[in-house]
Amino acid sequence: MPVSYVKTQQIIRELWQRIQPKFAVHLGIARGSRVFLLEQTGRNRGYKDRDVCGFCPQSCVERGPEKLHSVINMRDVSQHFKDTGIDVLPSADAGRFLCDFAYYCSLYHGHQRAAFIHMPSSGMPVPLLQALILTMLHQLEDPGQPASSSVSGGLFSSLKKKLTSLKEGSSSSLMVLMISRKVGRILGLYCQHILISSNLG
Repeated sequence: MPVSYVKTQQIIRELWQRIQPKFAVHLGIARGSRVFLLEQTGRNRGYKDRDVCGFCPQSCVERGPEKLHSVINMRDVSQHFKDTGIDVLPSADAGRFLCDFAYYCSLYHGHQRAAFIHMPSSGMPVPLLQALILTMLHQLEDPGQPASSSVSGGLFSSLKKKLTSLKEGSSSSLMVLMISRKVGRILGLYCQHILISSNLG
């Protein structure tokens, strides 16, 4: 995805309108972080950094709510992984740049059915990333149930079944927007229709 506010907004709006996914997962790199951060909130205003075009918007969506929250309870998801000794933390600030901007736009057009995962720049443990997505899907399907305990054995087959079932119809499809082509290729083994974007910046 280009490091452009205007183009990012257009791409996300068009993807939601054309594909009509059930849920979207966005991935970004959290430079300097050693843990996975699960973003709960996208913010409409307060952007100060300019993009590659020298542009900085006053808001993501004119007259939109100041904040939008994901339907996924990131605190519950992160607590599940904390209980297993894995460093995953909830976050309420996605950074007020392209990641935050893209997340708010997706939450707005997707009626809050989106998630944003900030990955550490030091490495990308793919099984953990897959477990995070799978746990979110479990919560999405049954919010009243505790987070899935499937973070190790059987994860790959479970994830494959989950993604396959969600892709059977346009009303129950999964859209995954990524800034990492490497992760996209690996996850692509489990879902042929994953959408991949380039660096968000």
